[in-house]
Amino acid sequence: MRPRVVCGIAAAVALFATACGSGGGGSASITAQPAPTAGYPVTVADCAGKETTIAKAPTRIVTSNAASLEMLLQLGAGDRVIGTGFPPGKGTLPSALAEQGAKVPVLGDKAVPKEKLLGSGADLYVDTFGAMPMMGGGATGPSEAEFAAAGIQHVYLLSTACAGTPKAAKAPRTDLAGIEDDIRRLGAVTGTAARAEELVTGMEKRIGEVRTALAGVPEDRRPSYFVFDFDAGTKQPVAVCGRQVANAVITQAGARNVFTDCDADFKPGSWEDVVAKNPDWIQLSVRNRGSEEATRKAYDDAEAFLRSFPATQGLKAVQEGRFVRLGSEVTTIAGVRNADAVRQIAATVHPDLVKNGQ
Repeated sequence: MRPRVVCGIAAAVALFATACGSGGGGSASITAQPAPTAGYPVTVADCAGKETTIAKAPTRIVTSNAASLEMLLQLGAGDRVIGTGFPPGKGTLPSALAEQGAKVPVLGDKAVPKEKLLGSGADLYVDTFGAMPMMGGGATGPSEAEFAAAGIQHVYLLSTACAGTPKAAKAPRTDLAGIEDDIRRLGAVTGTAARAEELVTGMEKRIGEVRTALAGVPEDRRPSYFVFDFDAGTKQPVAVCGRQVANAVITQAGARNVFTDCDADFKPGSWEDVVAKNPDWIQLSVRNRGSEEATRKAYDDAEAFLRSFPATQGLKAVQEGRFVRLGSEVTTIAGVRNADAVRQIAATVHPDLVKNGQ
């Protein structure tokens, strides 16, 4: 039988990880369930085009961080995840997935240490980060030869893993096709392809409704938009650039990312740059704090900073109170909920055309 080929791109979004705690599941254990047998072998490629063939459904999966963990939970393969790095912080996962996600053992509060990963007993490692030094301690991750010796196959979330690499497409990312491809790819790898199609169909329906509603809005009437990552610090803003997932979310929502021409995923910026752009709207982007009250306070603090900081007090968006309160997790991290973020932004910046942003 000829392997099915599922292709795409790869890379590193560590931004999500900066807010993650222990996830409350460090000592829990999960018993792997029987995996599907149909639809194999499946062949997937990494950022450089190197192919890996998955001969059968994995039964013991380790994820590099909460982004790939959430995607597997959404696919219904969460019962086969035996460990994760960069675990989701309290309140980060959707409520329907939170209990199961909390049971996943935490193998590293940041990156999974090399020795622990190789000794985990995993047969598959799903990597959001791509080829780069493992974060925390400066050590490098396992080589592909070491993965093979340990019996672990190594695949990537390609939509995030290559965004900051030389192999990434130079043009700004303007749609969610790469994220949808990742969902389908993981569905093929884990034998949950039917569920993957359900998720993608739901995303396309929500995004398609927004696209139809905004079809008559010309480019010059689409408001400019700045993502203020409050948790990344206030001394120096982080520019969310054209290669980042958020650029696609913003574009699909009928707005124009003020840093879309920045040829990277993220890049250190300056308040002078933001002032020069004078955005029409500012997203107050914060991590979920684990409760509505705490998260609301974080949004309030972010808004209060912009209203009191001399460099930003006079910005159009600040003066007119044009703020979008939307979490980092659904904006800058690849996942099913990117489609919900598109609708929420669109409903806020185009309220006469798009309804029900929640």
